[in-house]
Amino acid sequence: MFETLFNDTNLSNATTAQDAFEFVVCMLVALALGLALALIYGYRGRHTRSLAMSLVTLPAIVAVVIMMVDGNVGTGVAVAGGFSLVRFRSVPGQARDIAYIFLAMALGLVCGMGYLALAAIVTVAIGGCNLVLQAVDFGHETEDDHLSLRVTIPEDLDHTHAFDDLLERYTSQHKLVSVKTTNMGSLYKLVYDVCLREPEQGRPLMDELRCRNGNLEVALAHREVAGNEM
Repeated sequence: MFETLFNDTNLSNATTAQDAFEFVVCMLVALALGLALALIYGYRGRHTRSLAMSLVTLPAIVAVVIMMVDGNVGTGVAVAGGFSLVRFRSVPGQARDIAYIFLAMALGLVCGMGYLALAAIVTVAIGGCNLVLQAVDFGHETEDDHLSLRVTIPEDLDHTHAFDDLLERYTSQHKLVSVKTTNMGSLYKLVYDVCLREPEQGRPLMDELRCRNGNLEVALAHREVAGNEM
């Protein structure tokens, strides 16, 4: 009865090169590697529950698909076309998330081809590299220390050097990123990329900016890097 279950006409391609035991082993190994990948993804980093769960199951899903189309080029091309239609994220995501999705698919591909040891080596190598980068806070300054400063000024105020002395005093780095008009051209909105000398200097900087811009809007927030990376 067990044999007939895997000898159905729709599953014949899956057992051409592998028997039922190999099929199950490949799928279980893919699940285990997906779980390890999800744990590495969640280590000391911001993440979503849905993506973490997807990383667990994605290698197994890809492995099953690869085993099902074993030796059939036409079916493989059709499946590849189907994968191209799948949107893994409905909104722009961090480059880190996209990299983990591709890694999960690669692990599933390797497991589906039967190279289980190679898949484990890839997981250990790339996962270990990511753990080290997380442990040493690689790229920490770019993501966490830089802030976005938004200042609204009246149209008669020269924005070119209006706040240079304040920015020099309170920030270690500053750069004017964009200038745009608002309120029918009567106001300008300036956006600066800044790095404060001390975290607690945000409030004094905003207070002095309000004295310069006529008490118009001033906002200081973390840069929205997540939506702009990919």
